[in-house]
Amino acid sequence: MDAKLNDSGTSISPAERVRSLGKIASGAKPSRSGETAAHRELKRLALIWAWENGYPLAALEISLPKSRYRADAIAYRPQRNGTLGHTVIFECKQSRPDLRRDDARSPEMLRKLEAAYRRQQVLERNLRVHYPTLRCGETLFPEWDDFNFSALEHRGYRKVVRELSALQNQLRDGRKFEKLSRYGCANLFYLVVPNELMRPPEVPIGWGLLSAVEGRLILARKPVWHDSSEATRLRVLQRIAGAGTRQLHRRLEIEPPR
Repeated sequence: MDAKLNDSGTSISPAERVRSLGKIASGAKPSRSGETAAHRELKRLALIWAWENGYPLAALEISLPKSRYRADAIAYRPQRNGTLGHTVIFECKQSRPDLRRDDARSPEMLRKLEAAYRRQQVLERNLRVHYPTLRCGETLFPEWDDFNFSALEHRGYRKVVRELSALQNQLRDGRKFEKLSRYGCANLFYLVVPNELMRPPEVPIGWGLLSAVEGRLILARKPVWHDSSEATRLRVLQRIAGAGTRQLHRRLEIEPPR
């Protein structure tokens, strides 16, 4: 998209405009809904990251199709050939109490979680070598083609995935993360957290991790591609457009029709 000019005639990119708006918001008082400046800052960084990574259409606090949940941020990447693109959800967590239940944060639990995660990574590396036919190659977006390990009858791999999932659910109320991916609410899912808030083994299965470091988001773990129906992606795109229209109406002081 075209950049705009500031008062001095210097070009300003859309991402820079988001940053400048966020600087004002980050110094604001907590909203009436109780949202903190730290949480708003993570959402702002998610919008910047989305823009810089090819998702020019985005919105905050959008209700999701096929579920009762709302996304902190959601973005859409159009296809160049005019077909329907894909969607990504960002969930922002500013602190450990915001992320998981306090009563499950024992060192022993974290050690078990990290051990299970390491076993999963080793197994997946070996399975990629010995079972190259597991590569999906079915998505419309080749950069997100992955290996379909669930199609393999491998008792050891299935056991470690079950163990990892059970441990993660003990660390947090995992229902929202699990349901969003299971229902196909988007194609990609990211957790957005302050740096060092959580380690890759703690990330919900299939989700990516973006860590905030010195005012930018760093990709700490890549997400797994999820199928999302055309109807669901179209509804997400419509809700992004609706959010933008409502914001424009408020800015121009346009009253909705009665």
